[in-house]
Amino acid sequence: MLLEKYSFGIGDRFACEGIAQLKAIVKAKELGISITPVWNKSQREHLITGTSPESVRVEADNAVRALGWKDPYRVDADHIGLKNVDSFLATSDFFTLDVADFIDRKAEREDIEQFVNRYKRYIGVLKIPGIDEELEITESTIQAIGEKYILAVKEAGKIYTYIEDAKGRDNFITEVSMDEAAMPQTPVEMFFILGAISDEKIPVQTIAPKLTGRFNKGVDYAGDLKAFEKEFNNDLSVIKYAVREFGLPENLKLSIHSGSDKFSIYEPIREAIRRHDSGLHVKTAGTTWLEELIGLALGGGEGLNIAKDIYSKAYNRYDELCEPYSAVIDIDRKLLPHPNKVKKWDEEEFARALRHDKNCPDYNPHFRQLLHVGFKIAAEMGKSYLSALEEYRSIIEENVVENIFERHIKRIFL
Repeated sequence: MLLEKYSFGIGDRFACEGIAQLKAIVKAKELGISITPVWNKSQREHLITGTSPESVRVEADNAVRALGWKDPYRVDADHIGLKNVDSFLATSDFFTLDVADFIDRKAEREDIEQFVNRYKRYIGVLKIPGIDEELEITESTIQAIGEKYILAVKEAGKIYTYIEDAKGRDNFITEVSMDEAAMPQTPVEMFFILGAISDEKIPVQTIAPKLTGRFNKGVDYAGDLKAFEKEFNNDLSVIKYAVREFGLPENLKLSIHSGSDKFSIYEPIREAIRRHDSGLHVKTAGTTWLEELIGLALGGGEGLNIAKDIYSKAYNRYDELCEPYSAVIDIDRKLLPHPNKVKKWDEEEFARALRHDKNCPDYNPHFRQLLHVGFKIAAEMGKSYLSALEEYRSIIEENVVENIFERHIKRIFL
């Protein structure tokens, strides 16, 4: 099972927007861009929303059937490990092996020694086409990389083998994810990590490294754009070189776990994948849920009341909702509007504060980030929230399609 050149990971908290999401992919195809949709949801999100991996498969299959989609599509078991993979085995055909927690934990001394001995042949100057600088490799360089990453790669090998035993070698797509590490991987680290992945016989098709800058939930990239552009291009060069050196799958590509809406980096990404003729996988996380809220608000009446109520409860449960996401949000509580103020807003005021439009003076990224992580409030509403989504279906669907197509796909791929 091979993943196509361009793929797009579609997060959907409540499994209600599959058709709208796929409509955005269809629009891209009509303009000549072939993108494989990948419905993804993590165990944490399932636990919060009370859904199951089966619901993601049902959502994807129903959307494909409804729109007559004939091209490939995938269902991703997002950020899984040995502790939670079992529930995803039957319904997923894409597995994101999250091993970030194993970085910086030392492997057995024998494993590290074997790693160093295997890669001593690269000691000296390594010149990778596409990277301006020559890479200085010493034995201590390899030793340090082994100590930092070998246990993580071996854990990926264990997870992969477990899935392979259950599903068969060629029946799923494998991604290795290190994007939630504390520090970005350097080109040298990326090179040897890919070598170690090859040693574990993982047929990795996408790899998600930690990249420079802040990738906060639902808001734009924060960081040095020039540094990001250089790093992204270097990673593409390393992947191309490592595929040949280590016999990795020819279609191996970068996976960007964007947290969504990283508009500032979309142009450098677009230019880079064109320059290198490289594939790309993008995960859009949960901004579809925010488009649901915008749609409810714009619908007025009870829809607006529901949106305001969700914000009020999220404001009062700030610590509970934000703690699990503390590494990927930057909220200044002083800049959050008080619920009493929000209660007086009309439809457009709520939508303007929430919609990610940095040219709008009413846009509030703090308000947006809190609601991004506040989907637990909607989950607790149960059927009443889901019923509201159906009542305001047309306006919500319009927002979901526009968000994915106009703000993401067009900026990256067109």
